[in-house]
This record gives sequence, C-alpha cells and structure tokens, in this order.
Amino acid sequence: MNRVELWLHEQSRAGRDLFLMLDSDGQSEARTALAADLGTERFRHLYAGTAAESLAQTGPLLLQIDTARHPVILSLLDIPDRHWGWLASAEHVALDDLASHWRERVVTGERPNLAVYRVHDNRVLERALAHLQPEQYAALLGPVSSICYWHAGQWNVADNPEPGEHPLPIDPPWLQTPIPELIYANVLFDNARRYLVGEHTEAMAKLAEQLDMDDWLWGQIQLTRLWGWQQPEQVHFLLTQSLQLTGYVPPRSWSPKPEEDPTAHFERVYQQVLYWQESGPL
Repeated sequence: MNRVELWLHEQSRAGRDLFLMLDSDGQSEARTALAADLGTERFRHLYAGTAAESLAQTGPLLLQIDTARHPVILSLLDIPDRHWGWLASAEHVALDDLASHWRERVVTGERPNLAVYRVHDNRVLERALAHLQPEQYAALLGPVSSICYWHAGQWNVADNPEPGEHPLPIDPPWLQTPIPELIYANVLFDNARRYLVGEHTEAMAKLAEQLDMDDWLWGQIQLTRLWGWQQPEQVHFLLTQSLQLTGYVPPRSWSPKPEEDPTAHFERVYQQVLYWQESGPL
C-alpha cells in the first residue's frame, strides 16, 4: 500500500468526507468527465463569486467525491507529476462552506493590485506549508482535516491540528512565502494567461493565428523582469498594450534609456502611449 492509498484508508476509517481540488490547466477532459459524473451538486467553481469570476467557468474545481476509485481519479493519481491539484478530507463539512473558505484565500490584494493565489496548485500549497509553522496550518486549511499532495517525487501528507472555521488573517502568513525567481515567473505566466484568455479573448485569438501564444507570453513576462516592471499595473500595461501593437512586440522607443530606472522608464512609456492614443492609433 503506497502513501496515498494509506492516507485514503486512514480517512475512510476516520469517517471523513473526501474532496478533490482540481486544476483545469491540462486536465480539461478529467474536469469535464468528473463534473458530468458527479453532478452540479458535488462540485463548485473555485473562482465563482470572487474577483476572478470571469475565469470561473474554465478555472479550478473543488469536488466532493465518494471514493478515489473513480476511473478518472485513478488516472490522475497515476500522473501526479502533472500537478493537477490535491486531495483533502474533512469531517461533516458542507461543500459550499469549504468552497467559501478557499475563495477567501484565492484572491489577494486590493484593486487595482489584485492577484490570484494558486492554492489549487500542489506546488504552491507545498511551499506555503513548508513556510508555515504547524500551528499556523489551521488558518490556511480551515475545515480541512488532512491533505495529501505530490511533492519532490512522492506523496506527502499534512494534518490540520485544529480543523474548523478560521477567519482570514489580516496579513496571511502564507503570502509571505519566499518565491524563487523562476517560480515567480511561472506563477505570473499562469495568472497572466488566465487573465488574457478570459478578458481579452478576441485579441488573444488573433494573436494565436500568427504566433505561438505561450511563447509570446513567456517573452513578455521575461521582458517585465528585464525592465524591472514588477508592479501589477506595469505588467498589465505591457501585456495589454502589446496586444494592440503591430507584430505584438513593443517598439524600440519603449526600451529603457541609459541610467533610466524602472519607475522613470515606465512613466515615460506610459505617457508616450497616452499621447499616441489621443492622437490616433499606435
């Protein structure tokens, strides 16, 4: 009996309900099949009712499952390195209550600096747990009694020392998790891709007729790193304005000048774009 099978056996013996947090990226067939088989009363769109509402229909799902022996779930367990999400257990918790708990934690910041916290990603969850002290788990996990997730080539388990209702901390400690630069870039790529496909669908479809969408977006993300444009509004500006440009790439005049710091650089380009938008199309 491997670790995930042992965990499932332990949750069954404890009389706990099982839940599956499923990322939709790369798992659209599994998502569709499970939603159809379980029915609407057994799953919730994670982003529904949040600031990321526009991404809800294609975003992650929280599903209540009777067993992990479902063929689709067994297939997912065979490919944990696809990072499709994680398993959880809870004692007598309504699906709506559990969904509400995670929705409070899935969007961070205040407008206009909102960001999606990818709690459905097992890698994000693992980094948060590794950063937290065990006594801090309850504020993150809430009603969840135990979770089972894939990390570093094996199944891992984390138990909640105090399952129940816990208010969202004013300054959530899991948001202070150090993020290596490459991981940060990948998270930014993920969030930006979801936003652009959801909010600028037509423009992204036109771009995809000429370019590889992911290659283009990765190049833009790398450009934000190169230019030091790290603020959400700066990243948003570069991505959305580039979608309107010929060839989908910034003109040479947007490049930073010698001795120009990122703040001054951004302000110069921003004012330049405002001028040309008032004068006519770029």
